[in-house]
Amino acid sequence: MAKRTTQGEADPSQDRALIGRRVLRLRTERGLTQRALAEPAYTAAYISTLEAGKVRPSETALRYLADRLDVSFEELASGQPAHLATDLRMRLTDARQVLAAGAVQDAAERFAALAGEAGELALAAEQSAALVGLGDCALESGDLDPAIAHFQAAEDLLAEAGAPLPQRVPALRGRAVAHLLAGDLRYSCYLLENAIDQLNAAGLHDPNALLLLYSAVIAPYMDMGAQARAAQAADLALALAPQVDDPALVARMHRGVARTLLAAGRAAEADASLARAQELYQQLQIRSELAHCHWMRGYLRAQDGDLAQAEDELRTARGILADRRATLYTVQIDVELADVLRRRGKTDEAQQLLAQLIGGLDAGLSAERGAVHAGGAHRLLGLIAEERADPQGAEKHYRTALNLLEHAGAAGDVADLCRLLGDLLRRTGRTEAALDVYRTGLGHRAAPGTTTLGPAPASPPA
Repeated sequence: MAKRTTQGEADPSQDRALIGRRVLRLRTERGLTQRALAEPAYTAAYISTLEAGKVRPSETALRYLADRLDVSFEELASGQPAHLATDLRMRLTDARQVLAAGAVQDAAERFAALAGEAGELALAAEQSAALVGLGDCALESGDLDPAIAHFQAAEDLLAEAGAPLPQRVPALRGRAVAHLLAGDLRYSCYLLENAIDQLNAAGLHDPNALLLLYSAVIAPYMDMGAQARAAQAADLALALAPQVDDPALVARMHRGVARTLLAAGRAAEADASLARAQELYQQLQIRSELAHCHWMRGYLRAQDGDLAQAEDELRTARGILADRRATLYTVQIDVELADVLRRRGKTDEAQQLLAQLIGGLDAGLSAERGAVHAGGAHRLLGLIAEERADPQGAEKHYRTALNLLEHAGAAGDVADLCRLLGDLLRRTGRTEAALDVYRTGLGHRAAPGTTTLGPAPASPPA
């Protein structure tokens, strides 16, 4: 492996020398003269300079020479036989299948081993893919700090290798999702919007990368109350879908689009979009994503007032994710389930479930783990307290929820909570305090979904 400088980059002089010696060895083994190797695209003098380690060939020159020497570009550039990279990629696919089947710990062990092997072989793309796999495993387990670290390491590795932005998008998207789950909605939006603008400004119309980004940005937009932006992202994702041949990406897009359709009151279309996503996930046998479809359908049924069916869908989703030990997603579903239980009159069961979620357990909710859902749990406990004629308990939960949601930047939820708290204060005779809370809610409702970048990301060029 090439020597590293203090900044962590390959030593250019040694890199040139290694490639030069490699070209000389392969040319000699094949009985070619420098002229025979060079022509017609290059000169013998250029080959002589290259073999002496005085110049590093461009990617175009390396690909030309690799074809003339009958070796792969990767082998000529890195010195590693092509079959090693191919074998690593096949094993990465196997690890992905293990993760999809629900064996998160087994998948994590495989990805860790593959990351080590790829690092020893200086195969940056494969090492990065393994690190993204480790990040996805950490997301499944709700370990958000390790997930962010793995995704960041994957991004950094590809950046050092000079990989273009589209290749770095899966790692960047993973980091944005981790920040979203941690409750940092604005930073999640910033990462995704910035990548979208860079791709479009540079004319890098990569449909897969753009679809991944537009699908991912829908969730933070919706949580921040920016429904117009979410709908715009959904429209752009739908326009890109016919250019994408990865069914998992298309299914994820349909899941996100369903949320915007439901927010717009188009329940039948949302249900159809979820059915399409569910069909694709069943074909791909990706159970975790299938669970998210059941979760979303449960939410849709709850919005339609079909509470019995909503409970069935949510319990199905919870069962799948609990089997996979996807703790953070499981407790987030429990918040939705508690809301349905309360509305069905099962108040004691709902209250007990919510108390477990915010009771300081390792798998519970907090400002650092699912702040939006933690705020939702306290909001529900406030509603239950009001129903039981406990205004002090209700106010306590509403104010806790308000702090969590304001910290997360969930503008739409903050506005709704201010209405609940304001009404409570007004009913208990604290009119001035109620007015202050109403003003706070109106302030959030006046500019819903304002993100760190200001204008929405640009549309891709035609």
